[in-house]
Amino acid sequence: MNMPVITDQIITNWQPHFPSLFGTHSLALNHRLAASPLFSDDALAALIDATPREYYHVNYSQKTPGNPPKRREGQIKGLTGAQVLEVVRNGNIWINLTAPAKTNPAYGELLDSLYAEFEERVPGFVSYKRNLTLLISSPNVSVKYHSDVPGQSLWQVRGTKKVYVYPAKAPFISQPALEKLILGQLRETDMPYEPWFDDYAEVHMLEAGKMLHWPLNGPHRVVNENMLNVSFTTEHWTDELRKHYAVNYANGILRSKLGMTNLSQQVTGLSYYAKLALAGLVKFTPLNPQKKKIYTVDFQVDPAAPEGVRDIEAYTFSK
Repeated sequence: MNMPVITDQIITNWQPHFPSLFGTHSLALNHRLAASPLFSDDALAALIDATPREYYHVNYSQKTPGNPPKRREGQIKGLTGAQVLEVVRNGNIWINLTAPAKTNPAYGELLDSLYAEFEERVPGFVSYKRNLTLLISSPNVSVKYHSDVPGQSLWQVRGTKKVYVYPAKAPFISQPALEKLILGQLRETDMPYEPWFDDYAEVHMLEAGKMLHWPLNGPHRVVNENMLNVSFTTEHWTDELRKHYAVNYANGILRSKLGMTNLSQQVTGLSYYAKLALAGLVKFTPLNPQKKKIYTVDFQVDPAAPEGVRDIEAYTFSK
């Protein structure tokens, strides 16, 4: 089902000084997408109906007294998109649709429109390998402290969530942890976190029609208010971001394989070019430590079950 995208400018409060902040500071902006038909119940239900297994995740955070919440992976087999939305509205789960543009090209057109605006407004900003992930989550659901590898933004379309954004530097994100994240040896939500980090966080109330962009690899966590939330993330790469990725990738190899420490993160000079060559040598050969992620599915979304979750015999899939 193709649906029209908004053709006017999507960002509504752009200011002349924003280009000097983009990518180096958190930037909160207003947008028009809360009115887009792409995010209505009917459109979301149709998208869920059409999404194959490899393009979605459904998660549940099990609340165990005395222990951190355990994030579990599930399935929506046998349910219509409308049924899934109803469970999300009343349960304790969230749905990630990781490639909606492959299911409905209108989401790809929207993604292109968003980046066209930023590339027009931010001198020198040229992006590629862009992606949009759609997030549909239950009231009061929270997403653990984590960091992302590409450039990242969060767009709120329906509902309200509180977003904590932390400085993209030690001790909030250590260089070894970032290297492990890039090498695939650490999952995003396994980043080390201490409650006192919150004393140094920026706190943003993200209501419908708001978006937030933060610096590269900036740690963050999210807490929904007491209502269904619909949002999406956009991610991208630029030549500059790829340089940082290559250096941290090479540093991770040097640290884990050779025990080296005090590794520079500079993206200029001879050491950078040596690390770029090392990253290319390892990444595109059998020496590459990155493996496919393995997911263990152990629950079925069930409208009749408490919190919308029913345990099933576990199985795994990779991607």
